[in-house]
Amino acid sequence: MLQEINFDGIVGPSHNYAGLSLGNIASASHKGDTSYPRAAALQGLAKMRSNMALGLAQGFLLPLPRPNGDLIRGLAIDETAPRQLLAAAWSASSMWTANAATVSPAPDTADGRCHLTPANLVTMPHRAQEWQDTQAQLAVAFGDEQHFTVHDAILPAFGDEGAANHMRFCEDHGSAGVEVFVWGKQGGKFPARQHEQASRAIARLHGLDPAKCVFIEQNPEAIEAGAFHNDVVSVANERVLFTHERAFADQKGAYEAIREAFPALEVVEVPESAVSLEEAISTYLFNAQLLTLPSGEMALVVPSECQESASVWAYCESMLASNGPIRKVIPVDVKQSMANGGGPACLRLRVVADPATVDQRFMLDEAKADRIEAVVAEMWPETIDPQDLGSDSLANRVIEAREALLTVLSLDTLA
Repeated sequence: MLQEINFDGIVGPSHNYAGLSLGNIASASHKGDTSYPRAAALQGLAKMRSNMALGLAQGFLLPLPRPNGDLIRGLAIDETAPRQLLAAAWSASSMWTANAATVSPAPDTADGRCHLTPANLVTMPHRAQEWQDTQAQLAVAFGDEQHFTVHDAILPAFGDEGAANHMRFCEDHGSAGVEVFVWGKQGGKFPARQHEQASRAIARLHGLDPAKCVFIEQNPEAIEAGAFHNDVVSVANERVLFTHERAFADQKGAYEAIREAFPALEVVEVPESAVSLEEAISTYLFNAQLLTLPSGEMALVVPSECQESASVWAYCESMLASNGPIRKVIPVDVKQSMANGGGPACLRLRVVADPATVDQRFMLDEAKADRIEAVVAEMWPETIDPQDLGSDSLANRVIEAREALLTVLSLDTLA
């Protein structure tokens, strides 16, 4: 049976705060800080366990190989190279699997298969190195060609950031839906990372019905304020769009365009007067998981920073009291990820599929979570200072930690 599966990225052992992501204010503000890879991975795993406890299907994706020797060799990175190039080779940013790919479920596509296109991530060098290794992993996890097609990334002339700029509306996850692609206009203070033509190419590549596709421009003011992806200011689930009133360049036009393709749309708009755009971005209120629970109720899984903000938490309480479509708000601690610019939504890739068709090595259960947790607790570095990047001893430890994880999960082929 088709259902939504959230595939969370396991935070890699090289998780560090090098501040490589231009336009990501949280990442920039923590540049140079000491990171806690072990705590970060355990926080992410606790979030996955929490979702399983809610009765939801949960998968995971693995850290990519770091330090990336191919990047180091390809750019001849040595002691004379800019420090940020070395840091890029160590980046654990693949943990944010919302950028892994764009996913179109089988009910939406012409051939009745689920299509996945890895994001090229060309805007940022530390992320542009990811897609081939991500594709290799997706090809294993979704290797059943009767049910899945895994494409190459879109040509790098057009920036593509994956599911972080993609939303889907449907009556339920297993029925045909409307797919919404949010793109940004270049020329502002920070780069707009999703190109309109990349979005349109993916829609064609996935065999989507043009009448069931909507293309919307992100508000340049939101990008300038630090909403480098649409999922920092909007999240969708089934019939519901939860969004800030300043998310789109033409807010009213965006609603009308979606409603024309999907008349059942329910909009929950957070006004600037209740939560400012800046506060929404700093707390990542919208970088949340909007989930349908087995009971049919919708729950919003938010970072604990939302609970710590008087205005954001007051809004959440008033939203619940209004008896709207979102019935629960569940705070989770992902502070290590948040400090590097990614909340609960960044950490997961949504795939609508029958879990039985997925390679079961990528599906999480409590026993597997225990095995992952044991490897992380033993092998992941407790701390990393950005100045440690490049150290042979740290490199060996990071490599050994990842290899130990692959072994315990019987995924050595991805070494």
